[in-house]
Amino acid sequence: MKRIPLYLQIVIALIIAVIVGVLLGAGKPILSKDIIEHLALPSTLILKALRTLATPLIFLAIIHTFLTAEIPSNSGRKLSILLVTNTLVAIGIGLLVANGLRPGAGGQSLATSSTTQSTVKQLDPWGLIADIIPDSILKPLVDNNVISLIFVALSFAIILRAIKTEQIKNNRQEYLSIEQGVGILFEAVIGILHWVIALVPIAVFGIVAKTIAIQGFAPFKALGSFVVAVIIALLLQAAYYLTRVKLGSWVSPVQFLTGGSDALITAFSTASSTATMPITFNALIEKVGLRESSASLGALVGSNFNNDGTALYEAMSALFISQVLGQNLTLVQQVMVMLTSIVASVGAAGIPEAGLVTMTLVFTSVGLPTEYIAILITVDWFLDRCRTAINVMGDMTVSAIIDGKQQKFPDETIAIVPIE
Repeated sequence: MKRIPLYLQIVIALIIAVIVGVLLGAGKPILSKDIIEHLALPSTLILKALRTLATPLIFLAIIHTFLTAEIPSNSGRKLSILLVTNTLVAIGIGLLVANGLRPGAGGQSLATSSTTQSTVKQLDPWGLIADIIPDSILKPLVDNNVISLIFVALSFAIILRAIKTEQIKNNRQEYLSIEQGVGILFEAVIGILHWVIALVPIAVFGIVAKTIAIQGFAPFKALGSFVVAVIIALLLQAAYYLTRVKLGSWVSPVQFLTGGSDALITAFSTASSTATMPITFNALIEKVGLRESSASLGALVGSNFNNDGTALYEAMSALFISQVLGQNLTLVQQVMVMLTSIVASVGAAGIPEAGLVTMTLVFTSVGLPTEYIAILITVDWFLDRCRTAINVMGDMTVSAIIDGKQQKFPDETIAIVPIE
């Protein structure tokens, strides 16, 4: 029996939740509010599970990505600059649109009485530096300390990559056991995450039914504004990509879009950069006409690091919730959101519902209550598809720029990777 796709389950849960919310009063609850509040219990438990999995997942993802990514030394620097630049621009666009449109300014009805008075962390630069090195290696995993977690993960990733490189030069293979061990642990955590993600429709039903029953439909107007703001930001990022392709590659923007249409449509349909990867690779070679080496760097290597749409979405989500709470993030805090979003997006391509998982780290980094992620789940199923398409478009852009302004000669060989 074919399983119903997750996005369709969420849509069905939304429809049922609206019906139940209306039956329970639609703003004039016919039952005790305390009883109706219990509908949100599944979302609380699921968010707690996501928060629990977030730190080990990102820790393992960073190490796994650094260990397994194959980056040619002669292209590594250019690739790194492109990836960092694209991500910085994406987050910058997200913050600019969120600050300009302020989609959460009219969403005070989304704030719950228990957290309306909570305060966003006031960052202390010296304290931030002091927190970089944890008291113990396991402490960041226990405390969800983002800065310490990133420091420990990057330290292990860089040194393990250096050991692997040295052993390969000396024809040694001891590194394989570590690489395989990290891979198995990463797959194990992903497996547990799949269990949690399978319960997301129940969380959506509970939070929507509860909200409509107690407050009616007014709270969701702000979510509509947020969706529009995110789409505008993603379109601006797409325009940035097309400009980069126009100025830095021999490929025309029209050829870029028509040739990569299969990959972009697949990304939107599956909401998975990993599932789209072979289609992106083949489209870049067969339809766009890039060299195999350029296509592999962007579509196969860059996809592990290049998650611009996800980083943009997380930054906008943090600002949206801070606006809902009436506690606007300062410039320093927004920089913190930017840095956390960049690092948290590393390796996110292979994580299901990566935006929801890494968002717990972004929120924690500036002291925003993670319970509000439950509200964003109601629209995340759609925005996930939009940002995945932008992630794939970013991979394609990197490939086109690396290919340069000189088109390949007709007699250059092309290796096609079959799609299974």
